[in-house]
Amino acid sequence: MRSSVPAVLSAPAVSSTPAVSSTQAVAFVSPAPAVSAPAHIAMIGAPMVSHVLPSLEIIRELVARGHRVTYANTDHVADLIAPTGAEFVRCTSTLPVVDNDWPQDPIAAASLFLDDAIAVLPQLRAAYDDDPADLYLYDVAAYAARALAEAQGRDLVQLSPTYVGWEGAQEEIGAQLAALPGADAYRARFADWLAGCGAVTTDVDEFSGRPRRALAMIPRAMQPCADRVDAAKVTFVGPCLGSRAEQGGWTRPAGAEKVLLVSLGSAFTRQPEFYRQCVAAFGDLPGWHVVLQIGRYTDPAELGDRIPANIEVRSWVPQLAVLEQADAFVTHAGMGGSSEGLYTGVPMIAVPQGAEQFANADRLVELGVARRLDTADATARSLRRALTELTTDPRVAARSAALRAEARAAGGARRAADLIEERLG
Repeated sequence: MRSSVPAVLSAPAVSSTPAVSSTQAVAFVSPAPAVSAPAHIAMIGAPMVSHVLPSLEIIRELVARGHRVTYANTDHVADLIAPTGAEFVRCTSTLPVVDNDWPQDPIAAASLFLDDAIAVLPQLRAAYDDDPADLYLYDVAAYAARALAEAQGRDLVQLSPTYVGWEGAQEEIGAQLAALPGADAYRARFADWLAGCGAVTTDVDEFSGRPRRALAMIPRAMQPCADRVDAAKVTFVGPCLGSRAEQGGWTRPAGAEKVLLVSLGSAFTRQPEFYRQCVAAFGDLPGWHVVLQIGRYTDPAELGDRIPANIEVRSWVPQLAVLEQADAFVTHAGMGGSSEGLYTGVPMIAVPQGAEQFANADRLVELGVARRLDTADATARSLRRALTELTTDPRVAARSAALRAEARAAGGARRAADLIEERLG
């Protein structure tokens, strides 16, 4: 969640290089991994689950290739990182990831990430000054990682779980944000930190919004202005999902003709009224089995006195395992959920809750694979109508299949690992 806040404030702008149209599926066949001497690769993450999950398969692949991989993050996500085989480097964060109490004001939200960088950098220096990595990987929200790598004179590659910058973004987005109350003070504080933290790059926009090299772990179809992204600096490797076997499996019930997954992710789940509307919309719907994930903030008792037999209520499910067997997906349109929906070719009802999800929902509609319903409009009647329209339209099925093929053709974790090893060379 909040994945777009840090980069958007400085509105990363990069030079334009022609790239493949998002309507084309260009197959990437990963060659045999290049022979590369084992190296120390450090991943500096952010403690939001939605930022950790997209890169885990890349980390697992690098470990499998014999590299020593360390992963700096907080205990909040340690259990997610452990199965990759990376060495966990414990840090503490000031971000509100436990209670998800994020401010709505974009300047206040951006300030949280700057505060976190200021707090985390000394911890990274203590862990890595005597044990520097040969190459640093870092999350888009982990400002301290770039400061550390530059201070040590080491190369670094950003792993982006969300949009990347494009030529003209500064003029189109950054100027609007720069006019918000508090923006000048925020930028001045950021510049003061850069001047004293050891970073070589001291321009705020350059440091926070223009990575030297980035791997975008999203379908290129989801990227705004994709034809204006600098292909010399950014490579779309697509979703890096793997099997996620450690999360457990899910089996389609016998007799279920079709499966619907309803999930608002991990952060925006305090929505008992929305879940009640889903129960009313899809309960006893002939032929449909519904997996309703309600998160840890909603009590199942809030859903009503009777839960129809075709609805499976869970606080959490292995989402990818369900989507691989699903016929439709009600999602908050976070980038992770949107990417997984495209990767599995599942039509979506997008009910955005915050941050970049509204833009994601609109993009999914533009791609021809979704209907958007804002929360206030997500009644039982509108939800059922949207499901019927999506799952009976052959054009939706055709677009979903085409975008599924495109997302899988990007190369995923193996291609990402190949590109990372090229930097080591």
